[in-house]
Amino acid sequence: MTNELLAARNFSKSFYGREVLRGLDFTVVAGEVHALVGQNGSGKSTFIKCLSGYHAPEPGAELSVAGSAVPLPIDPTKSRVLGIAFVHQQLGLADNLTVLENLQVGRFRTGAGWRIRWRDNEAEVRRALARVGVENVSPNALAGSLSEVQRAMVAVARAFQELDEVGSGVIVLDEPTAYLPRDGVEHLFEAVGRVTAAGSGVLFVTHRLDEVRQVADRVTVLRDGMRVATVDAASLGERDLVELIVGRSLSELYPVAGDVREDVVLEAENVSGDNVSDFSLRLHRGETVGVTGLVGMGQESIPHLLFGSGFATGGRLAVSGTTVALPSLRPRKAMKLGLSLVPADRLKNGGVGLASVRENVTMPVLDTYSRFGRINHRLERRAAMERIDELQVRPPDPEHTFAELSGGNQQKVVLAKWFATEPSVLLMHEPTQGVDVGARQEVFRHIRGFTERGGAVLIASTEHEDLANLCDRVIVFRDGRPTAELLGEQLTPEAIVEQAFLVTPTERRSA
Repeated sequence: MTNELLAARNFSKSFYGREVLRGLDFTVVAGEVHALVGQNGSGKSTFIKCLSGYHAPEPGAELSVAGSAVPLPIDPTKSRVLGIAFVHQQLGLADNLTVLENLQVGRFRTGAGWRIRWRDNEAEVRRALARVGVENVSPNALAGSLSEVQRAMVAVARAFQELDEVGSGVIVLDEPTAYLPRDGVEHLFEAVGRVTAAGSGVLFVTHRLDEVRQVADRVTVLRDGMRVATVDAASLGERDLVELIVGRSLSELYPVAGDVREDVVLEAENVSGDNVSDFSLRLHRGETVGVTGLVGMGQESIPHLLFGSGFATGGRLAVSGTTVALPSLRPRKAMKLGLSLVPADRLKNGGVGLASVRENVTMPVLDTYSRFGRINHRLERRAAMERIDELQVRPPDPEHTFAELSGGNQQKVVLAKWFATEPSVLLMHEPTQGVDVGARQEVFRHIRGFTERGGAVLIASTEHEDLANLCDRVIVFRDGRPTAELLGEQLTPEAIVEQAFLVTPTERRSA
């Protein structure tokens, strides 16, 4: 193929005798977005780490950038000079440094006596931010104070700068949308369009298959470390892509709906706080309810307010015959009431990254395996293994570190932890964020299994298709209040989107 900006040939990698990447050929040409997809463990991350110099590929691998051969392994400090810039899922920003310092480190403009010319550097950073459409971000703001969307765009702006130094090249976007809301994703894709229009290329790693069809020109599918297909993205339906990824035909991604029972498990009245005003809800046994809306409309706060991890200013909650004022509710009390919370950021808020799977799974019920202050580790390990087997956590090793698991398996460990408490209500925030399609199917199956056992589920999400197919009803929020409730034949992804963007009569008159 002509105009190849990056050509990787015969990339393989083994760990402890196990081959995780096998003879991969991958190219990116000028002006294209080439998506790389596959289940967790398919080899995507290993390939990216080989390109970044974190791993050395096996002998026999070849790499060329803009037609020039690159010695392997790559020196990690030289990737910028070669014309390869990276935007990783965790973004790689130093939160305690300013935006300017994050962008200019290693390239500060200096004057006589090596004094930093702050005004010139600030002007350069403002131009870099304007290129990706975030003129409202101050160069002097701390990176840690920015929203997730702003942080992602700052990382993209830095990657642009790195390519500018060599003229053009390839930006590697490694799961940059995993923690972005939908409008943030659109913002990012506008920046991607600017990259490709300028003649650079993009290697885009993602779990979100709708994004592949939206932004990619070509897509390469990895399975078990091998390339199984490279095709034009427009020629492939989403279901075809799913089946290439998992290697089998999927009967249904979403499980069949269960029966909703009449008895109420949870009743919330006049919930207020964290951009939510006077929201009331009844959750029935066996029911799954979704709350959604545009980003910032308040729905994302509902699970946290009901669990006591958000700051409620008013409202009451009744669960299992016990009523509590929400401003006084705390997570420990919520757990005693039978509530559990699966947060959006599972690594930061859902589990302890440096702890083992066993420790994470048994953490909320550790007193069950303790006597006179001593933990019976044999019983604890046996209980953890039962949960690991039930949720099909991979690898099935209770001593494996939580942070080293794939996103889908981390999510299954978080579910296992809460299932161990035998809750009556499962509160979830973006449960499939950064989870591959195979693991998503398993997460959905476990959610349905929980409701079939009599539990109730509330899901706050911006994944409209998931909500339409998983939920018995969906409540759409606007400005902190519910504006629509969809159920039955009304409950479709298109209807959810329409209600989320619907302009109210008041707004229409004031426009």
